[in-house]
Amino acid sequence: MNDIPDGFRGEDPMEHRDAELIAAIPLLSKAAVLVVGDAMLDRYIYGTVSRLSQEAPIPVLAIDREVSLPGGAGNVVRNLTALGASAAFISVIGDDAAGSDLTTLIGRQQNIEPWLLVEGRRITTIKTRFIARGQQLLRSDREETGPVHPKLAERLVRIARDAIGATTVTVLSDYGKGVLSGEVPAVLVEAARKADRTVIVDPRGSDFSRYAGADIVMPNRPELSAATGMPIDTEGAIVAAARVLRERHHFGAVVITRGNDGMTLVTENLVQHFPAEAIEVYDTSGSGDTALATLAAAIAVRLPLPVAVRLANLAAGVVVGKVGSAVAGKADLLAALSPRRSASRKTVTREEAIENVARWRHGGLRIGFAHGPFDPPDAAHIQLLKDARARCDRLVVGLSGHDGAEDGQTPSPLVRRDAADAATLAGMACVDLICHFASKTPEPLIQALRPDLLIVSGDGGIEPAAAADMVRGWGGEALELRAQGEDATPVPAGI
Repeated sequence: MNDIPDGFRGEDPMEHRDAELIAAIPLLSKAAVLVVGDAMLDRYIYGTVSRLSQEAPIPVLAIDREVSLPGGAGNVVRNLTALGASAAFISVIGDDAAGSDLTTLIGRQQNIEPWLLVEGRRITTIKTRFIARGQQLLRSDREETGPVHPKLAERLVRIARDAIGATTVTVLSDYGKGVLSGEVPAVLVEAARKADRTVIVDPRGSDFSRYAGADIVMPNRPELSAATGMPIDTEGAIVAAARVLRERHHFGAVVITRGNDGMTLVTENLVQHFPAEAIEVYDTSGSGDTALATLAAAIAVRLPLPVAVRLANLAAGVVVGKVGSAVAGKADLLAALSPRRSASRKTVTREEAIENVARWRHGGLRIGFAHGPFDPPDAAHIQLLKDARARCDRLVVGLSGHDGAEDGQTPSPLVRRDAADAATLAGMACVDLICHFASKTPEPLIQALRPDLLIVSGDGGIEPAAAADMVRGWGGEALELRAQGEDATPVPAGI
């Protein structure tokens, strides 16, 4: 077995963990990783549901938009490139429209060398998710799980042998769709050992002998139990099963992904538990791919294994807080390591605001929106925002970024926001999110967020009646609050 990367038996890095991780994150872009595994096409169909079908007691989804992304091992590659790492990708697709779409999506990514081999009559795996208000209504799968043709498997192995020598870490991402069937995993592990390269495996099924000799294997709890036939109901049981698995198949380390309980690392001389990093969990789609990619990039730049696992755990915590198959880039990891109440994490783009609101709504939370000339925020503004926050579960504050240049007007001092004003607002516990908008009024942002509660400050440059009617149109509520600290009053229609 090739040498274990630095840190497998090193000191526990947790004492200065945040500083160490912050220093490590920029290094990830220097990684060069080979990914071999099952590529698939992930499709997300977003819409709204306002009625039931007359044909059956099922919701009718009015489709707003569709998004296609690389899935499976393709999502591992997507996460690697999000970290700035370089990746070689070897997989097999079908000779069909989905395969063509997947080839295009993979080819658009930077720092990637793709080898997508086409097998005639094979079906490219497609997973389609239907989503309304941040919640999955249905998932449909079209897939083929049989092994690839032997001649194509031989070609795949030949390409992989060359790519192993040109990269630092080899990742086997097994989704059970046929690419890593038969002897292919064993041949690739042996090739990596001969080239003195680290092998990381995301396994599938209960027969882990196929990956024997890999440096790191990364099962989840059910996979660990199935592979060992042992219970995994306590931390001690998980560690015992991981030790059996490691010794049985000569793995260098076992990293168990434990969902809401984080991760556990087991090596010959080290057991370390990493609590979950996620603050809120909305969608676990792709979190395992994110953890795998981050771990591989960290090992590729020779970070100590405990540091690499914590980075992987941190990255997984980032993506489960997003809707859909998301990625965790370097900026996401750095933001997650800043203090959880950091003001900088509250100031987001329009797209990020929409995503956050969708997640909150998925959790059954009541969303409020406030807008006003908070430059700078004074005591009356603070009281207004506190009053607003008391009437909802999450409060989004809209700040104007319009400068009047498009119509030749002189920019108003009230719309010349600077970072200090946004930071002051974000530092308030009553403000959950801040979003700048470029339009003259916040109506387009309100329409995009569809808040349950609209707070009109009375001096924020918004037409109360029009905004109130818009919010009431989707069943929301509108209130007028004044900066003088007066009680909330309904916004009358027709004003």
